Amino acid sequence: MRTPTSIRRLRGLAATALILLLHACGGGGGGSGGTSTPAPTAPVDPAVLVDPVAYAMGATDSLPTATESAAITHHQLSLSTGNLVYTATVGHLNAGEPNVRASMFYVAYTLDNAPANRPLVIFYNGGPGSASMWLHMGSYGPQRVVTNNPTTNIPLPYQVVDNAQTLLAVADLVFVDAIGTGYSQAVAPNNNRSFWGVDADASIFRDFVLRYVRKNQREAAPLVLFGESYGGLRTPILASALLSAGARLKAVVLHSAILNYNSNCGVLTPGRLSCGHYVPSYAATAAWYQRSRPVPTSLAPFAQGVIDYMAGTAEPAIDQYLRNALPLSSAVNQQLADYTGLAAAEWQATPLMRPERYRQILSPQTLLGRYDTRVSAAVGSALASEGDPSSTVLNTAFPTALADQLRQRLKYQAAVGYTSFNSTVINLWDWRHDGQELPDSLPDLSLALMLEPALKILVIGGYHDVATPFWLTELDLARLPQRPPGLQLKRYVGGHMTYLDDAVRPQMAGDLQVLLSSL
Repeated sequence: MRTPTSIRRLRGLAATALILLLHACGGGGGGSGGTSTPAPTAPVDPAVLVDPVAYAMGATDSLPTATESAAITHHQLSLSTGNLVYTATVGHLNAGEPNVRASMFYVAYTLDNAPANRPLVIFYNGGPGSASMWLHMGSYGPQRVVTNNPTTNIPLPYQVVDNAQTLLAVADLVFVDAIGTGYSQAVAPNNNRSFWGVDADASIFRDFVLRYVRKNQREAAPLVLFGESYGGLRTPILASALLSAGARLKAVVLHSAILNYNSNCGVLTPGRLSCGHYVPSYAATAAWYQRSRPVPTSLAPFAQGVIDYMAGTAEPAIDQYLRNALPLSSAVNQQLADYTGLAAAEWQATPLMRPERYRQILSPQTLLGRYDTRVSAAVGSALASEGDPSSTVLNTAFPTALADQLRQRLKYQAAVGYTSFNSTVINLWDWRHDGQELPDSLPDLSLALMLEPALKILVIGGYHDVATPFWLTELDLARLPQRPPGLQLKRYVGGHMTYLDDAVRPQMAGDLQVLLSSL
């Protein structure tokens, strides 16, 4: 039985459902839970694999049986470093052996004639309720959508171009969708909702990875997990499960990750927790708009200075405010105001400055993005109508590009449209994990490190992300009993999907290539 306190907590969670919509798991996405692409028409190209299954994403939907059909195509990508000849495999894999529990949709890119011990990277977004379209079409696959991030000028028609920063040069890549998203569906006697919870979700991802490795004879490959947003919380749980099952997991990438729902003031009921972990992101935003006082000449040292001030001075003062209702001093209010571009009176009135308020008040009549505060729109405009211009600007481009990619290039066509985001998932999600009402994955990461002490952890955060602020991820990781030797913290200009920025993507790719080449 839930106590009155836990019931109030869950009601608080429901009241902040919009805040919890990390569905794009990097920017973009959203919707009412329906498909984001229309049902396809009959294919003209006879080479297209027509999948006749009418995949359904409702809570009680399930497939009576599942088959592992796939479209296989062959491609060549010309890079400055040479040509990549590779195979794309698109379709479904049965997760769960010997009893199939789900049919999971995936897209895999594998280099031809490569050794079996080549690194294998498994990519997934989060939400919960998000398909992995964003990582697939935006990050390090062989092709990507042109976004011109952070401008709102996405070229029409939406362009998909060869990706000069693809990681296919150093690793094979698999993009997989969670149950109830994309074309991933439960198999009876399970239904989709059977996997809509922290533990059940990680369990079916474990089954998928193990099945993919066995079917494709990749047991010698060093495994890498790449999780974004809620996918960052999934990753430590999945990592410990895979290592316990004997998988050869060697590295994890935590991209714009939320690791502990109990430490984020944007998740918990207002007034219970400091929002100081957002202040470095507010400060980076103010610097971008030249509202900080003074405007810094270099972002990285400026942000580190803000972090040092928060840790040494502001957070202890905010703690006293929370514990004893002691107001912040005028000096603290003024320093916070100078960093964040606001008036000192704003901080005096709102010491627990939540991101939704900051996005609304930094610039009058302008709404800043949540996934990327560098993207803004006039209040009342179409771009601001859904509450996050940095998401809205991408909402059409990615589903349209993916639909064309699947059918025209990868030769796969389903009987129904692809579900990029399913709002029903997050509304029915079971958040409980390890005896807590809201999940904390740091103990799972500690267990993974016990099982594989040499596990490498690359943590990537965007300065301008106020969905999963980079400093909070770093603070959560500091709870580990000791700093792992393989831990690297990387901060980049940009928002939740840092790889969309044309200037940042090569920097990130370089860091990822170093990681993969070391395995």
